[in-house]
Amino acid sequence: MLSVLIETRNDEEGLARTLASLIGGAVEGVVRDVIVCDTGSTDQTHRVAEHAGCHYVTGGIAAGIRQAKGDWVLLLEPGSRLVDGWIDAVVAHTARQTMAARFSRARGSRTPFLARVFSGNRALADGLLISKLQAAAASKSAGSAEAIARGLATKRLDAEIWVAPPKQRSPE
Repeated sequence: MLSVLIETRNDEEGLARTLASLIGGAVEGVVRDVIVCDTGSTDQTHRVAEHAGCHYVTGGIAAGIRQAKGDWVLLLEPGSRLVDGWIDAVVAHTARQTMAARFSRARGSRTPFLARVFSGNRALADGLLISKLQAAAASKSAGSAEAIARGLATKRLDAEIWVAPPKQRSPE
C-alpha cells in the first residue's frame, strides 16, 4: 500500500533513526517497501539500508519512485521520526484523498516563529505523503525529493513527526 522513500547522503545515523520509526508500519502491513535513494554516500549508509531490509538505489529520487511498489509514496528526510499513531492517519488519508499531505510537527520539534522566518525552510521537513502517480510526474522535472515537496499544495495529517535536525554543510 505505501512505499517509503528516503533520499540520503552520508547520514547513516539519521537513516537508522528514521527506519526505526517505520517498524510499526511494516508490522501492520501498511509499509510495503522502503527504498533508500543514495546520492553519493561515502559512509556506511548502504550497510544500514541492507541490514534493515531496504531496497538501496543510487541515482536519486526518480529511480526510487520507479521502483516503488505502493500506490502511495511517503518521502522522509533521514533523521526524521514518525510519532506513534501515524499509521492510522496515513491509512485514513489514503483511503479517501487524492491530495498530498504532510505531518504536523511534534511539540518539541517546533521551531519558534522568528527562527522559521529567518532560516532556510526545508519543504521535506514535515515529510510528504503523495500518490505514486503524482510523485512520478513531479520527479520528471525535480532533481530531488526536496524539489518534489517544494511549493506543493498539501493537507495536514492528524499525525506528528519529529523533524530531522538541519544538516551541517561539510567541506567537500
